[in-house]
Order: sequence, then C-alpha cells, then structure tokens
Amino acid sequence: MKTLRVAIDLGAGSGRALVGRVGEGAVELSEVHRFHYAPRRVDGHLRWDVAALFNGLREGLRRAGTFASIGVDSWGVDYGLIDDAGRLVEEPVCYRDDRTDGMMEQAFAKVPRAELFARSGIQFQKFNTLYQLLAHAASGIPESAVQLLMIPDLCHHFLCGAAKGEYTNATTTQLVDARTGAWADDLLARLQLPRALMPELMPAGTRLGVLRAELGPASVEVIAPATHDTASAVLGTPLQPGWAYISSGTWSLVGVELGRPLLDPAVERANFTNEGGAFGSVRFLKNVMGLWLLESCRKEWALDAAELPALLSRVAEVKAAVGTVDPDDARFFNPQSMLRELRAALVERGHAAPEDPVLLAKVVLDSLAHRYAAVLRTIEELTSERIPGIHIVGGGSQNDYLNQATADAAKRPVLAGPVEATALGNLLVQAIVSGEVGSLAEARRLVRESFRPRRYEPR
Repeated sequence: MKTLRVAIDLGAGSGRALVGRVGEGAVELSEVHRFHYAPRRVDGHLRWDVAALFNGLREGLRRAGTFASIGVDSWGVDYGLIDDAGRLVEEPVCYRDDRTDGMMEQAFAKVPRAELFARSGIQFQKFNTLYQLLAHAASGIPESAVQLLMIPDLCHHFLCGAAKGEYTNATTTQLVDARTGAWADDLLARLQLPRALMPELMPAGTRLGVLRAELGPASVEVIAPATHDTASAVLGTPLQPGWAYISSGTWSLVGVELGRPLLDPAVERANFTNEGGAFGSVRFLKNVMGLWLLESCRKEWALDAAELPALLSRVAEVKAAVGTVDPDDARFFNPQSMLRELRAALVERGHAAPEDPVLLAKVVLDSLAHRYAAVLRTIEELTSERIPGIHIVGGGSQNDYLNQATADAAKRPVLAGPVEATALGNLLVQAIVSGEVGSLAEARRLVRESFRPRRYEPR
C-alpha cells in the first residue's frame, strides 16, 4: 500500500487540502477540502483572514484521514510576525494593499536599483517583501514581534511549532543574496530593516517536526516542500529539455529552469527574476498579471464560475480580432472596476470598447497570449537559448482558447496539464525526502505517465 501524504496549496484567497500517493509507477492525487480566507480591510489595511486560513487547515487535516506527512505551499512576498510565545502579533497585510506606494523610490535612495538587482536577482515589483517591510518599519513594527515568517512558514509554525524560513519563498522577499542563498545582511542594514526578525533559512525538503498533538497523531511528519507555489508547480511539471513553463492562474509565471542565476544588466533592464527553486535550480521568469483580469471581470458580470466555460466556448467562435491591452499595466493591479479599465485601455490603443462579455474575454485572453509570446522571445535573447515549446500547468491550463492562442502567438507547440502541478510538486518533495522516489527526474517521469498533457500546435 502506497503511503498517503497531504499537500496544502494556498492561493490568493482560497486554499485546498489534497491527498496523494506516489510510487508503483504512478502518482495519485485528489482534493478533500477547499476553504476561503479572502482579505478584508482591518486597522486601515487589506489583511488576510488568518483565523479562516487556520480553520481551513484544521478541517483539511480532519478530512484527510490517516496520512504520514504534510507540507504547505503558498504565494510569495506576504508575511506574518510572531512574538516570543509563537503567537501571531497582527494579521498579515495582503500584497494588494496600497501601503507600498512610493516605497521603491525610498529603497533606491538607500541602495541603487542596479545594485539591488545584482545582489538579489529579483524582479522589481512594488509588493515585494522588501517594500512591504519598508512601509511596515515606517508605520512602526510592533515591539512584541521577534520573528518574520512567510505565509507557508507561518502555516508550518501552526502545524508543528517550527519557526524557519524555506528558501524558495524567501527569495521572493528581494532580500536574499542570489549567489550565496543567505540573507543579504548588508542590504538589510543599509535599508534599515530589522535583521533580527529574519528567520533561519532552510532548503526545500527539510523535516520540520511532527504535528501538534491537538491537530493529529504525533506520527505525522511536517515536511517543508518548495513552499513558493510556483517552485512547487515547476517541480510538478514534466518539463522536456529546453522547454519553457507557464504556471497559469491568478498570476502567470512565464519562465525556464536554469542551473544558475542571470544577474547581468540586460536582465535587470528586462525586469526578470531569478527565484530560488528546489534541488539547486533557479526559476528564471517574469510575472504576468494572469487570469486575475478575467476573474475580476467575471465578478463584475455577476457570472457564476460554473458559467465561465460556456462564455469561453463563445469566445472561440469569434474569428475577428477585437484588440489587445498590456496585461501588466499597473491600472489592472487592483482597480475599482476592471471592466472600466479594460475599455479605457482599448480606447487609448485605438480600438473599440465593447460591452459584450464575450468580446472583452477575448481581449483579455488574446492580450495574455501575446504577452506570453513577448516574454518568451525576451528569454531567448537573455539566455541565448532557443525555446522549442511551452508547457502550461495550473488552473489556466484548462482554458483551451488561451492554450491555442498561446501556441499561435508564440509559434511553437504547447502542452497543457497537469492542472494540479503545484500540489504534485509539493507531494513529490515529501515523497523524495521520505525515500519513495529516488530523484526529481524519476518523479517527473511518474507525473508524465500519470497525467497525460493535451497538445496544441501553432496555426
């Protein structure tokens, strides 16, 4: 009987508990619980509902039944602060909060932009942990705070009491030295950020301890996967040599897997990122706004999520071009009305501004496909390597229209699936650490055989 393990995959507002088994030539995975913890405005900031998140973890554990290990992955950049008793000092602020407005400029006044990139290798985005911490320090970090934990580290602390920082998620702070893999102490000092709060760093695959008695049997081991969800998604993608990946969801992460960071000025000018991967790899990629645009439109249209497939099938019937926008325009980050901003952007580009949801959905998807193609061309220029194809994973891999549009725009084949690449990557690290799978290559082979991708040829 193969060992049952639990992967907790947290997205920006909802999370899932999945149970799976690895071995005997196959990987099995199934969802047992889905829960929500949408951010809401508290004490002047947009904050995550941590009580709802932890309650979701508890219920996921209960529904999982009997299992041997558990690990948590999540989005990056956001963090919580704990006191010397291990209690959460305040609810974590969501990266979409406006507290980081103007913080980049303050950072560059202390450490020049080029130097900051040469040390961290991380894409400049106003919501990076660095700028969140600058804002937090300006408003006053609570005196009772003794340690900073990224969201998945905070969840592992809840599960077993460990208080360490996993490397892949830590790199999204823009405060880890890309060459050494350690905290850049001199940058923290020059930025006047509290080094004492930063946790000890650990690699993906670290055994953290056993489950707290009140949460389940002590025989359950807590293992840190690649805790950044994209790092787990890349692990769970059966990549062919040289192919690019797109982890497609609220955000689209478009990149390639490298053995070392690229830190030259051309990479900085292109604003690419070198995020830490598991087992010594580097995720060389760019964040693209992703399906956040379509999801925001869906809510304004008051469409149930179950109605979206029917809308997308009608999009595929529209043969004429409608227009495109830049999906990475800051106006789309957290607008009061995504529909209004999309129409305004279309008009500014000389296009008509349709009211029809079908046509606006086509604008969003065509814009994403063209953006993916542009990013891939830049990757080829920066790495001097030809990309023969694209492997799309995550929830967005179910979008047939976007998959085909990406193949067409990029002029290369697309493989789509598995949908659950992130949870699979989480599960695979647990299995590798526990000795059920001998290597990452073997794990990816099992994924390829267990979840056959769909292929789209460029037209």
